[in-house]
Amino acid sequence: MPSPILSLITTPSRWTAPWRLTVLLLASFVLVVIFELFRLPAALLLGPMITAIILATSGAGMKLPKPMFLMAQGVLGMMIANSLPLTVFAKIALEWPLFLIGTVSTIVASSFLGWLLSRTGLLPGTTAIWGSSPGAASAMTIMSESYGADMRLVAFMQYLRVACCAIAATVVASVFHVDNLAIEPVDWLGVSSWSAFGITLTIILAACVAGVILRLPSGPMLIALTVGLIIKFTGILPIVLPNWCLAISFAVLGWSIGFRFTRQALQHAWHVFPHVLGAIIALIVINACLAMLLIIFADIDPLTAFLATSPGGADSVAIIAASTHADVSFVMAMQVARFLLVLIAGPMLARWLSSHKTA
Repeated sequence: MPSPILSLITTPSRWTAPWRLTVLLLASFVLVVIFELFRLPAALLLGPMITAIILATSGAGMKLPKPMFLMAQGVLGMMIANSLPLTVFAKIALEWPLFLIGTVSTIVASSFLGWLLSRTGLLPGTTAIWGSSPGAASAMTIMSESYGADMRLVAFMQYLRVACCAIAATVVASVFHVDNLAIEPVDWLGVSSWSAFGITLTIILAACVAGVILRLPSGPMLIALTVGLIIKFTGILPIVLPNWCLAISFAVLGWSIGFRFTRQALQHAWHVFPHVLGAIIALIVINACLAMLLIIFADIDPLTAFLATSPGGADSVAIIAASTHADVSFVMAMQVARFLLVLIAGPMLARWLSSHKTA
């Protein structure tokens, strides 16, 4: 007979609400710190998501208020807009044929692999297609649910791809004798301007309300992104999102996704893991071939070409590019071009491919 204390510890469904919240916060924090130490991509989202998955599949029965999830979507949209460098469109306009070929080729390859995976019937609805989208992992995960996909499995596919691409990019950088991939220290507590931060949050809140009223799929994120782009490129207002605010928002998104998992969903993810991993490896190989074409016909150096065509993890790619002799402006312009194209065309392409997956 197990002791009552051991039974209580191993049964989250019997915990009090404050104890569940304490475990959620502490475990998420510990995982984020560990992931950051190992420089894993999307640590701020993955740590909370994994913690929530463990608690949800153990019977904790936790969930977040929907307004928190919507506000986190809005922060994500504003962060995406604010992260785009002002010079990116000039760079794309200057070398548009390369960017067009590079971005479209990657999207076509990933869409084809997603379509093939969807035809196996292993993943429900449009999940395989959304999960195979080459970039904008957080945005694609959040948007997927509105288009008939299983957000849990989309998150599993997206972040597995991000991790694999980060590993591949690191290996390539090592081959080119890069010894130190330094990361600049992050100020987690500072706020450059409290008044500007307040204005930014007010705009995000208004975007969330508008998204709900208009009933747009992923409306809070898309409206905040659109408004953020206008603010960013007109310079009418500063966008201030402190790192601690971003960390909280990513944690909320991670918890929201993780709490949706069940034992059956986790078993399903494990069942399709070999197929998903195979599709990811195939995509990385295809993009490596595309990088070879850039090397041969566009006279791009090998490291820059591979990083520019890497189908995921723009943040980890940026760190590696900045720490090497790669052309950082070209790499990030290619990543941003693909990100924007996926964000704009992704929903339409997913719907079209889904309607033809049984053809």
